[in-house]
Amino acid sequence: MLHLAQVKQNPTSGDIELQLLARQISRYHWEIIRSEVIVYSVGVGLTHELLVLVDIGEDQQIIQIQEAKDWIIELIENHLNQAKKTSNLLQEEQERIETWRQEITLKSLDLTRRHLELETQKEQIQELEANLKQEKELLEIRQQELKELALHLEREKKRLKALEDV
Repeated sequence: MLHLAQVKQNPTSGDIELQLLARQISRYHWEIIRSEVIVYSVGVGLTHELLVLVDIGEDQQIIQIQEAKDWIIELIENHLNQAKKTSNLLQEEQERIETWRQEITLKSLDLTRRHLELETQKEQIQELEANLKQEKELLEIRQQELKELALHLEREKKRLKALEDV
């Protein structure tokens, strides 16, 4: 299993030790280790405080050890690339949200305009209905007057005819 470790020198014995810092659980998943030390008997060529990647077998024997510098740089580059991608995605999402906001604002303005137009048309229709009602009442009055005049004429005709017959 792959571990990230720091090279230490034991102050009492002088032995080179590997202070295990983290353990790889899966490709992108690591867990922090607290206070686990492995004595590295070979210890040649390792500088004090150096960060290393250590492959440790199930029997706790070191299978392979290598300097962690390249791995850390790659990890940082991946992180920066991921952060850049995330930043770009966030920017795209912000632009999309702004576009939606503008579209919704335009639709809202259009709905408000239509509502005002409908209110204006409603008022015009109500005004026309009131005018029509007045004209209808006026026509009914005139019709009644015409009926009364027609009756009056009919009576006058009969009266004149009665006078002629006499």
